[in-house]
Amino acid sequence: MKPKTQNSKFKNNTGQVIILTVLILGGSILSASTIAGYLMLLKMRTASDIINSAKAIFAAETGIEWESYKYSKDRTYPRPTFSNGADFTSSNDGTVIKSIGHSGNSYRLMFETQIIGSTSTTP
Repeated sequence: MKPKTQNSKFKNNTGQVIILTVLILGGSILSASTIAGYLMLLKMRTASDIINSAKAIFAAETGIEWESYKYSKDRTYPRPTFSNGADFTSSNDGTVIKSIGHSGNSYRLMFETQIIGSTSTTP
């Protein structure tokens, strides 16, 4: 019976294959954890800006109310100011009031459609 002979060419390369496999798996895990960390950073950045987001929402709502009041009651009513650093930009074309509130890096848009009353001609 003839003894099995191992190919010495493959015997010398087995360590290299294991090292290459470990490096590929390690690189894959590293890249996946880097992407996951970046996504978590974006979520944390968004969550930490909730205060400015709320300020921007209230500023946009103030812009809507101010334009509505000017349209219906007093065109010379002064523009409101905020002590918290928020501000708004608003416009009124007679049918749609648009207001953009901003505070810090947060911008929030609100709009309101005005339905102008018409006279009824019921018989």
